[in-house]
Amino acid sequence: KIEDSKNKRETFVFLSDVVRHFVSDLFPGHEVLGAWAFRITRNSHLYVDEEEVENLLLSIEDELHNRRRGAAVRLEIDDSIDDNVLDYLLKSLNLTERDVLKIKGPINLYRLMKLPDLVNRDDLKFSSFEAFVPNALCLKSNLFNQISKADFLLHHPYDSFVPIVDFLRQAAIDPEVFAIKLTIYRTSGDSPIIEALMDAAKNGKQVTAMVELKARFDEEANVQWSRKMEEVGVHVVYGLAGLKTHCKCCLVVRREGKKLKRYAHLGTGNYNPSTAKTYTDYSLFTAKTAFTSDMANLFNTLTGYTRKPVFKKLLVAPFNLHDSMIEKIDHETKSARSGKDSRIIIKVNSLIDPEIILSLYRASQAGVKVDLIVRGICGLVPGVKGLSENIRVRSLLGRFLEHSRVYYFKNSPKGEAVYAGSPDWMPRNFFRRIEVVFPIEEKSMEDEILQTMEDFLKDNQLASELRKNGSYLPAPKRRRPAFSVQEQLINQSEKRAEKERLVARSGRTSGKTEDQCKTD
Repeated sequence: KIEDSKNKRETFVFLSDVVRHFVSDLFPGHEVLGAWAFRITRNSHLYVDEEEVENLLLSIEDELHNRRRGAAVRLEIDDSIDDNVLDYLLKSLNLTERDVLKIKGPINLYRLMKLPDLVNRDDLKFSSFEAFVPNALCLKSNLFNQISKADFLLHHPYDSFVPIVDFLRQAAIDPEVFAIKLTIYRTSGDSPIIEALMDAAKNGKQVTAMVELKARFDEEANVQWSRKMEEVGVHVVYGLAGLKTHCKCCLVVRREGKKLKRYAHLGTGNYNPSTAKTYTDYSLFTAKTAFTSDMANLFNTLTGYTRKPVFKKLLVAPFNLHDSMIEKIDHETKSARSGKDSRIIIKVNSLIDPEIILSLYRASQAGVKVDLIVRGICGLVPGVKGLSENIRVRSLLGRFLEHSRVYYFKNSPKGEAVYAGSPDWMPRNFFRRIEVVFPIEEKSMEDEILQTMEDFLKDNQLASELRKNGSYLPAPKRRRPAFSVQEQLINQSEKRAEKERLVARSGRTSGKTEDQCKTD
């Protein structure tokens, strides 16, 4: 940052440009012929045979040391690079011209991520808002009492992630809590989730953390967390050989009278309070026995106590998820052929599974209206006559990263029409990962999610639509007023918060007390 107090301007310069400008000073006595910024991408895959190694943790640590020396796979470089210098780099890196990406401009745009925090210009930034916390899930409340009475659905970041952290913090200090089990794929650097698990272990509770050591680019952090948790008595396990644990699940077992009662949290996103402020995800709190029994079965599977699990409510990859999704698509196809109004809405990050795509084509041919909200890669071709003319595909890129996964099948039985969960529709999610999809059984929650999906389909500000030629075009406005689903959800969150504040004030005026909430 270059200060310019005279003109009251803020100027920022890339470090590479500063080095380029003063390169002759850095190499005195040499003739400078040129200076070009470049970046090398290396193979980051960790080569670990889980079935052969005796200690997975140590093997992952050894491989992390080798990552920096991984083979180069791509070279990004200034487009003005001298041909002789480029040839020298390619030979040194064992690359070809096919592996070169010449760039006119900054090589690493990721450097700009911190720029908004350095610029004091509110007029150039999104307006801030405070995430909503239902009064029933406030810190002063006993969360277990609340969850035993009713399920709670949260939509982050519009709803705060604080109740999830509070759920674990209360479990850590509650004398009646007997055990805590949780899956960790990615978490924050100063994770209050991990701290709560460690506190629970120090307080004598049985704590099991299912840590995924092979979470891409989070391996080192997960290794460090694993060691810290083991030091205080947390039972750390690394899942099943050959399968990444990608599901987001937590189970708390509590003594209530002479019985043990289980409480569960299921989500579509990671236990990461930092990304929960910028990623959209759903969370469900429940104490329903059918759910918590399946969750206990899942953790028994992950820790090696159950070889062939049976799940009654949850759809779990690689056991029953893929077949269940195919069956639900086929059920909509049959419903359409019998004359029923049929509809499928899917929201995922990626869609490339061949069998799923073929099933959706069959559904379209039968007359099923299929709406796909796919943020990233989509291997399905929409709008082809006789094949996929009833399928629409759109992507939405906005203020928040769309990360939630939702699945809707109109003619499924009551309580089985809307699902949320951790997996995208890719072969790796169906067959090479542990993934969990859970039904949304409460009618009010189902209606809320469906309305949000319809709003996604109405967005004409941030959405783009996939054409049959593979191009994406901005969603047409068709003389409709500008509409952003993310702005709509922010407004709804603020209105809910204001409504609860009014209720709280009225309770104090009448002499009643209400728990007060604040997000961090």
